[in-house]
Amino acid sequence: MQWRSIVVGLVVLRVLLNCAVWLVFGLGPSWGFDFPIKFTFNLHKIELLKEDDGATVKTNAWSQHMYDSRDLQAKTCSKINGNSPNKSYLSFFFQEGRDEYERKYSSFPDALKVKMRGMARDMFYFGYDNYMKFAFPEDELNPIACEGRGPDVLNPSNININDVLGNYSLTLIDALDTLLILGNVTEFHRAVKLVIDTVSFDKDSTVQVFEANIRILGGLISAHILLTDPRHPFGDIALKDYDNELLHLAHDLAVRLLPAFENTSTGIPYPRVNLKKGVPPDSINETCTAGAGSLLVEFGILSRLIGDSTFEWVARRAVKALWNLRSNETGLLGNVVNIQTGQWVGKQSGLGAGMDSFYEYLLKSYILFGEKEDYRMFSAAYESIQSHLRRGREACNEGEGDPPLYVNVNMFNGQIMNTWIDSLQAFFPGLQVLNGDVENAICLHAFYYAIWKRFGALPERYNWQLQAPDVLFYPLRPELVESTYLLYQATKNPFYLHVGMDILESLEKNTKVRCGYATLHHVVDKSKEDRMESFFLSETCKYLYLLFDEDNPLHKSENKYIFTTEGHVVPIDQRFREKSWEDQFPCEEPNNEPPANISNCERIPEERRYGLPLKSIYMRQIDHMVGLS
Repeated sequence: MQWRSIVVGLVVLRVLLNCAVWLVFGLGPSWGFDFPIKFTFNLHKIELLKEDDGATVKTNAWSQHMYDSRDLQAKTCSKINGNSPNKSYLSFFFQEGRDEYERKYSSFPDALKVKMRGMARDMFYFGYDNYMKFAFPEDELNPIACEGRGPDVLNPSNININDVLGNYSLTLIDALDTLLILGNVTEFHRAVKLVIDTVSFDKDSTVQVFEANIRILGGLISAHILLTDPRHPFGDIALKDYDNELLHLAHDLAVRLLPAFENTSTGIPYPRVNLKKGVPPDSINETCTAGAGSLLVEFGILSRLIGDSTFEWVARRAVKALWNLRSNETGLLGNVVNIQTGQWVGKQSGLGAGMDSFYEYLLKSYILFGEKEDYRMFSAAYESIQSHLRRGREACNEGEGDPPLYVNVNMFNGQIMNTWIDSLQAFFPGLQVLNGDVENAICLHAFYYAIWKRFGALPERYNWQLQAPDVLFYPLRPELVESTYLLYQATKNPFYLHVGMDILESLEKNTKVRCGYATLHHVVDKSKEDRMESFFLSETCKYLYLLFDEDNPLHKSENKYIFTTEGHVVPIDQRFREKSWEDQFPCEEPNNEPPANISNCERIPEERRYGLPLKSIYMRQIDHMVGLS
């Protein structure tokens, strides 16, 4: 009887396995794949016949890295013979017929997604709770010493600290909307009340206009908008007796930043102001393109909320002034300019530090405000970037040659100026997603992910020719996580969940300390610095949590949202596309049409969601080029 049961069980199992093979192999071609493997099968055996997929990779011209391209080809499946250990057909296919990239990244279980969401939530609260316990009301947490940090009053020239810290509870304000994203309405209300009751900008603090704008002004505006949104995307979060205090604080801060735009011949603002006294008498006349040209989103929203054109006007004037200084030959801008003469002091054109958010805000300003001129500038800038900064093969996911890479060039002739890229450039794939260029986003993101895999972090600068970091620290930056999140939203490919998990586990392993998460001083030896910048809570943790939280109200709401360069949530709202003042630039045509759909999920064919976003042969090529194998 027992023998008969065993035989019946084996027969049933064999039938089920053959049916499973038929489902996998029979339906495969209908998904639209161009499989490099032909399948022939019957009830007794299965044969996998490997074909040459024609993909070849040449030596790397931009990194001078040489290797045998034969190493990049997928291994031919071994045949089953009489001496082979017994394996099920499916086991044979998944373990032998697919390479290590496909096996690792092709799926992501729901249970694991829940676990990662919990890890991201716990990461945020470990940093936030310790900030509130040991640092508030100071600006930042020193997570190793478990104490607060404010401006360096003894050394005013320490701009690494003083540009950001203004003695105004920076980390709390920067993290307000993250509390809502995590669904913690109670703590959000408590934090809002603390800001209202304790924060003042009447301080003798000299801060960078750019940092105060994106971190403080943006944090206040975002929290105010979400708190008063009549559509209640996060539920009924109305705060009793709230009387627009966050908006009033934002207005007060913006007024204190306005002196930066005075007494400048070009309209490009001074880089720093004293919140009580205005522009310091010893202020320099040089500023970076991103710092001066990335104020329009926050200033524009404030103007449209309060009906005062001043703030949007000065921010827009600065953008136009910078735009008019671009090269006639290449269409590129430099990274440092003299605000009085309009002469370029820094002639490097790239996508990283000093330039990144200038491009970002051209597109996001168009999405929010609908001004055609913003998109015309962005489109022209993007074309110049593709023409002069992009190196490598023409197509991301097919053909021969080096993987695409964006390099730093001279703005006037497009010649390469150096052989490093910086970690801030990792934001660009996310911007490409918003622009609908998902294929190029996939390739550039893969390059930065390979660097992360090698070091467990992104060095501030990486030399692509030497395959080594030029600047070794990592201050918990969010840019790679941001692009990962946006690419997942665009493709729904499980590959990006694996990337997020790798980042999350690396942060937990390499940066967690006694009272929070610390800057890596050295990405190789993992030594640390005692600083947790506010963007870790406002961006890094937020994007990680959203990546794994499919059912977040932000994803389920009928309204569309966009993130500022500091990761603050802003709705795409018709009221931001209307002005209560006459057009200050009459040569432009207003555009009151709804913005283009910023969700590019349908731009990737459905079948691509079941395969690697980048073919494994190209992933392997990139891994070789960063020294992973």
